[in-house]
Amino acid sequence: MINVQNVSTAKRRTLDFKRLFQAQLIVTALIMALAGGVSGSQAALSALMGGVVSILPGIYFVWRGLRRTGRQSKQNVLNFYQAAAGKFGLTVALFVIVLVSVPPSNPAFFFVAYVVAQLMYWLAPWLVRERSTP
Repeated sequence: MINVQNVSTAKRRTLDFKRLFQAQLIVTALIMALAGGVSGSQAALSALMGGVVSILPGIYFVWRGLRRTGRQSKQNVLNFYQAAAGKFGLTVALFVIVLVSVPPSNPAFFFVAYVVAQLMYWLAPWLVRERSTP
């Protein structure tokens, strides 16, 4: 038998995407400060570009893939796949734009900022919050 009191006070763990993007911005800013202190403002700009190449596709994915369309699971799955494909395409396009039109003066800081911002997705379980189910 199901205990109704336990069901009504159950907790759901939800990922707060705002906190995830804030964490990505913070680590990008830290890498920019490190790059600026070690190699100057051009290296800091390279780190900023690496962070942007990582963060923008993630924002697109959340905007496109997690929008609500009701209870139509087929449409929700389609949105998810379209968002994943769009995120991949946007990532490739941003890499091409940055590396061709504005080549980073310090590629090491560019790629470090990109990789560390991507690692925030792995740390996402610490960014979840618990909330009561309605």
